[in-house]
Amino acid sequence: MRPLWWMAGAALLSSLAVAAAPGVESDREVLLGMLAPLGGAAATWILVVRTYAARPNALTQAMIAAFGGKLVFFGAYVTIVLKVLEARPLPFVISFTTYFIGLHLAEALSLQRFFAGKTPGPLRGSRPTTGSPSRLRDGVSYDG
Repeated sequence: MRPLWWMAGAALLSSLAVAAAPGVESDREVLLGMLAPLGGAAATWILVVRTYAARPNALTQAMIAAFGGKLVFFGAYVTIVLKVLEARPLPFVISFTTYFIGLHLAEALSLQRFFAGKTPGPLRGSRPTTGSPSRLRDGVSYDG
């Protein structure tokens, strides 16, 4: 869960830094632009960690479902912020886009490290037991 805390801390600190900057009148829009991407990244991270621990084979299906859910959530969130809360569009969109890209990049890199540490690799010199011809990372083919 450490990457989740880093993402949340960095997002909150950067939002507070913008709010404290002199002459910036869009601190509300920056905060609103940060909340949904942070919530989406946090929900995805929690989903992946819990699903992988309980049922690793179900992870792809869970990620696809989460993608669809986030698609609907982000669309509804942007609509509510712009139409109901009447946030100023330009600062909100800049903030939302920046946090969306930054947090998803941090999430992707954290997931890469998570899976690299959890996924067992093939043993050197072993042959694949099933499936089609395979090639290991070192480029050596173990197909007779």
